[in-house]
Amino acid sequence: MLKGQFVLPAWLDYGAAFLFALTGGLVAYEKDYDLTGLAAMALAVGLGGGLIRDGIFLQQVPAAVANWRYLAAVAAAVLIAVLVGDKIEKHLKVVILVADAMGLGLYAVVGSQKSINLGLTVYAAGLIGIINATGGGLLRDVLSREDPVIFQPGQLYGVVAAAGVTVFLALGVGFKTHAWVAAVVCIAFTFIVRVLTVRFDVRTHPVHVHALRTKAKSGAKSGIQKFRGD
Repeated sequence: MLKGQFVLPAWLDYGAAFLFALTGGLVAYEKDYDLTGLAAMALAVGLGGGLIRDGIFLQQVPAAVANWRYLAAVAAAVLIAVLVGDKIEKHLKVVILVADAMGLGLYAVVGSQKSINLGLTVYAAGLIGIINATGGGLLRDVLSREDPVIFQPGQLYGVVAAAGVTVFLALGVGFKTHAWVAAVVCIAFTFIVRVLTVRFDVRTHPVHVHALRTKAKSGAKSGIQKFRGD
C-alpha cells in the first residue's frame, strides 16, 4: 500500500477530466462539428476513461455520475473550446498535445491510486491506470473517425502511459515514497516523455517491417534448413 493509505485529492481527477474534455472539444472544433457535437465529444472524451475505470473495473458508482463537478469541468472545457478555438486555430495541435500529455499523467496516477486503495494488486492497479489514462484518447479518436493513436504505428502513447504508471507504482509501492511525491514525479515524467516523443518524432514501426521480426524469420528459416540438411 502507499504510505498512509494516501487518497489523492479529487481535483486531480477533475483536472484530468477537464484536460481530456478540452482535447475532445478542440478536435471537434477542428472538424467543424456543431455545438451539440462538440459538447458530446468533450463529454465522452473527458469522462470516458473515468467511467470505464469506476463502472467496469472498480465496480463503483462512477465518480462522474455522483459528483456534479465533473460535468462542470467538461462544461468549462466546452466553453473554452468554443471561445478560443478560432484564436488558437494555428496552434490547435500543440494545445491538444499539451493537454493530452498532462491528462495522460493525471489519469494514470488517479486510476492506479484508486485501485491500490481498494486493495487490488499492483498488477491490477497498473492495468487500470493504463486503461484510465488511454481510454479518453481512444474514445476521442474513434468518435472523430480517426485510427486510434494507441493502436497504430507512430509516436509513443500507450507505452508512455505504461511507463508513467510504472514509475508511480515503483516509487509509491516499491520504495514507499509518499504518494504525493510519486504522483508529481509520474505526472511530470509522463508529460515530458510524451512531449519529447512528439518533438523528436520517436516512432514505432509496423510489425511487418520491424527489424526484430525480419531477423527472427531469417533465423528460423536458417534453422529449418540446417535441420533438414539443405
